[in-house]
Amino acid sequence: MGSDVTPSRGDYVSMTVHEPVGVVAAITPWNSPLTMEAQKVAPALAAGNAIIVKPSEVTPTAAILVARIAAEAGLPAGILNVVTGLGTDTGVALVRHPGVRMVSFTGGTETGRAIGRICADRLIPAALELGGKSPNIVFEDADLDAAVTGVIGGIFEGSGQSCVAGSRLFVQRSVYAEFVARLKTATEALGVGLPTQAGVKMGPLASFPHRDRVERMVEDARKEGGDIIAGGTRPGAPELADGAFYMPTLIAGLTNASGAARQEIFGPVLVLLPFDDEADVVAQANDTVYGLACGIWTADYRRAWRVARAIEAGTVWINTYKQLSIATPFGGFKESGIGREK
Repeated sequence: MGSDVTPSRGDYVSMTVHEPVGVVAAITPWNSPLTMEAQKVAPALAAGNAIIVKPSEVTPTAAILVARIAAEAGLPAGILNVVTGLGTDTGVALVRHPGVRMVSFTGGTETGRAIGRICADRLIPAALELGGKSPNIVFEDADLDAAVTGVIGGIFEGSGQSCVAGSRLFVQRSVYAEFVARLKTATEALGVGLPTQAGVKMGPLASFPHRDRVERMVEDARKEGGDIIAGGTRPGAPELADGAFYMPTLIAGLTNASGAARQEIFGPVLVLLPFDDEADVVAQANDTVYGLACGIWTADYRRAWRVARAIEAGTVWINTYKQLSIATPFGGFKESGIGREK
């Protein structure tokens, strides 16, 4: 783990020795399960800890396979462990267990709050990576074609089922109509279907109940005055009728105070919002309980840096989106969580 030595008065030195915390509990979500589990398991093991992974009951297989492969590779028994079950019983029991010395959780904000309360009561550290309603900001001087590609990937990759999904799109008013027209064309051309089909860029949602929830939230946005300019329906292809598919959706005509712009939909739904100037977009982008990620598209590097520093987000991308490095600390502000992981 290493140590730090600092000079002290006289003939003395002070040494700080970094040690493992012990047993880490990692509770992971159903979206991107393998990525989430690797992100927690690797640093915990590298730091000399044992780890217990409690995967989502929806997607437990990835964690089980990782543990099996680790055992086959010679990792000693008891170092990497997997327990399955519901979060309300298995997860709670794990977080409360006196042998657990730290908790790392990725998932919903309310669950994160509950875990945080237990950890606070036990006086153990917790890393909580929670929800997001991340803004993607397109200024008038941006490369619009590159921005369209980045915005599409930022929201529709993984069918929008990502905590860092760029689900609020702010476009400077002077280029709003042009950019939205290009974005609409690209969105409607996005291939939706089975992973075995050629040209498919977006697959189904994780479950039928989740697809139903996304549908309800889009309908709520429509009732609130939203203009569904792309998507907003299930695909019409007969071969997709038995899957939890939903078309990539663009919603215009709302404000940043609308439900669709404030609630985490966790699906392929993008809310389009015009802005006037830098001060306006910073105020709107920060007007959220979340603070996980942000994208900025501009040719002016001074403005990019200025806005990046003003935005309340743990990760800010400039002229790209969703480019993550395993060596860079990741986490959020406000209700997007506490702590950083790398």
